[in-house]
Amino acid sequence: MKRWKKWELALLLGLCAALIWGAWSAQRQDALARKMIRLHVIANSDSAEDQALKLKVRDAVLEQATETLRGADSQAEASRRLTDILPELEETARAVITANGYDYGVRAELAETSFPTKEYDGFALPAGEYMALRLVIGEGAGQNWWCVVYPPLCTAAATDMPETAIRAGLSGDDVSLITEEDAGYVLKFRSLELWEQLRQWLGKK
Repeated sequence: MKRWKKWELALLLGLCAALIWGAWSAQRQDALARKMIRLHVIANSDSAEDQALKLKVRDAVLEQATETLRGADSQAEASRRLTDILPELEETARAVITANGYDYGVRAELAETSFPTKEYDGFALPAGEYMALRLVIGEGAGQNWWCVVYPPLCTAAATDMPETAIRAGLSGDDVSLITEEDAGYVLKFRSLELWEQLRQWLGKK
């Protein structure tokens, strides 16, 4: 029977702890993702003009989507409402594009989308898969813009964000996790990102 050296035991225990913590963190991210819909606007290109146009499209679509989602009390309800108005959101985006002198096409869709760890004003979200309202302008080859359309965290003031999130179904623990109330939240999310990379690497072995 093999006798383990101290460093081998320490390494094994550390690996076990990392696996347990990583699995728990992934479950927290998944639970959080099931309560949210992100907004993902992708510009035609990285030119200054296309990036400026992206922000104008964002503003118009965000205003319309926020009004549509007023009173929605779950991600499922929010998804249903957004699905119903996808053609209208495309038309809104197209009108902004045309008014600014461009003839780009635009596509609106609801889709599972992979996001990196992202910091916003007063809160952050861990990397992972989220349902997203995606607006792809033209070639969709430019930098994107991300936020959260449900709950309406994009438009909530930082001081109002916790109350807005809780009204939409997030728990106090969820709010603590994504805000600065939970000291080191960004570091924890970066660690989760590293955990996902490690998990993918192990899966290839």
